Amino acid sequence: MISTPDLSYERDLWPFHKYIAGLDEAGRGALAGPVCVGAVILPDDEPHLSQTLSGARDSKQLTPRKRAQLAPRIKEIARSWGIGFAAAEEIDSMGIVPATRLAASRAVEMLSFFPQFLLTDFRLELPELDISQAALVKGDQRSLSIAAASILAKTARDEFMRDLHNQYPDYEFMRHKGYGTLVHRRAIADLGYSPVHRKTFTLKKTWLA
Repeated sequence: MISTPDLSYERDLWPFHKYIAGLDEAGRGALAGPVCVGAVILPDDEPHLSQTLSGARDSKQLTPRKRAQLAPRIKEIARSWGIGFAAAEEIDSMGIVPATRLAASRAVEMLSFFPQFLLTDFRLELPELDISQAALVKGDQRSLSIAAASILAKTARDEFMRDLHNQYPDYEFMRHKGYGTLVHRRAIADLGYSPVHRKTFTLKKTWLA
């Protein structure tokens, strides 16, 4: 079932917090490349915002073409937006959860306005930031701000992986964006890890069957 996010959470918060940033990640479970977090502050004075961003939802539920159509629209409408990355080396050195939070902090730092409240997807809380926040289970299916952040994170990371494909074409990052597809796992088995692979993510031999 496809869920359509709305502005229910934002409307409850806007009377108290003008700048509400939605945050979501892309690439947490990949075997290669960075984890990426998008941050989006939507305007609180746009009466037709839901209609303007019609079709925006969890980026995994959208086709690449639809994400490519929505990303520039989100950037144009948003009061501010930011993208943050944490590299494979940082993921290996600190673990995926702290690295994802690092990417999220970098995304927040890219915003033109410091947010007064964070709406984040579940497990993307930023306790190190002194900002009121709420983490929503399946947040990208419930909050339009989080869904917009999800789309920006996914499109930015996909573009990053296309660039990595040009550097390491034998791994075919263009096809799988670093995720553990059979093609990717076989390439790792044949070629070993590249400098952009997450060495601490174990590749099970049974995956190659």
